[in-house]
Amino acid sequence: MLGPCRYAVRSEGTHFDALLRAVIYQQLSGKAAATIHGRVMALFDGVTPSAADILGADESALRAAGLSRQKLSYIRDLARHVEAGTLRLDEVDSMSDDDIETDLVQVKGIGRWSAQMFLMFRLGRPDVFPEGDLGVRKGVELMDELARPPSPAELATRALRWSPYRSVAAWYLWRLVDTATVADDS
Repeated sequence: MLGPCRYAVRSEGTHFDALLRAVIYQQLSGKAAATIHGRVMALFDGVTPSAADILGADESALRAAGLSRQKLSYIRDLARHVEAGTLRLDEVDSMSDDDIETDLVQVKGIGRWSAQMFLMFRLGRPDVFPEGDLGVRKGVELMDELARPPSPAELATRALRWSPYRSVAAWYLWRLVDTATVADDS
């Protein structure tokens, strides 16, 4: 059994900080990402930098903290969008999920999946379903005893039954895969 739902929203820090952290953590192990994130924060005396701080920071110092050229370009693009007002982080609480996703995917390095994770785990939006996520697809495969994971389109249709709580459904599907993986390792 998977037990009670422990789906939780991460509300500490700012929305900009959450997105900055998400970009830094992309495609890295948790330990490596935490080290780089810590070094970047140290450049700002441990205080979360603003978009203007990121844009004004010395590129060589950010690179020396461990950011690749590509990641640096992503966090600078994020900062530029915030500064230009095309990414309206101060308005997200009153915006629709679709409008937030549209704004976020304008930023290099933030795709649909990252936008969905922001909606689910930062803003606590209850009806977001990342149909392209392999873990969610594998969870449905296990739950429904399918021969293969459903396609994202098939999954989007299947997930309609869980609306308006598809975020919680996704959380349980991830836990189902985690539980199956632990059982397989035993």
